[in-house]
Amino acid sequence: MPEIVSEAWQAQALVEAIGSRLAVTGPALVRAEALSLSESGGRACHSLPESALGAGEVRAARLSEIQDPRCALLDLAELLGETGVALVGVAVSAEEEGLYWQCIEAIDAADESGDRVAGILRRLEPQEHGGAI
Repeated sequence: MPEIVSEAWQAQALVEAIGSRLAVTGPALVRAEALSLSESGGRACHSLPESALGAGEVRAARLSEIQDPRCALLDLAELLGETGVALVGVAVSAEEEGLYWQCIEAIDAADESGDRVAGILRRLEPQEHGGAI
């Protein structure tokens, strides 16, 4: 269970990093939404206890660039979905009430981040098909 909670923390750190990177260097039409995505990931990271990370590093800190924003966002959406499913498994088997509520908060955060990713992907779609926004 600690590994799953740690990976949920890592996923939200990645949400923050991708959102931040796209807010600065991404397509202009998604920069504001990307900033909201980054803020969402940041809030989620701070809602989990620091002990959730364990002894490891924040892997998202190594993110240096995003070559294909759409591909990165699709992969992130998939990761957030998998994170939510894994957290549900931890929540239903949690013996400690505190862990249960941490999982519920992390599930909500993954869902919120997933919604923001989907919104950015919708904004990118007309651009890819030659449409104007």
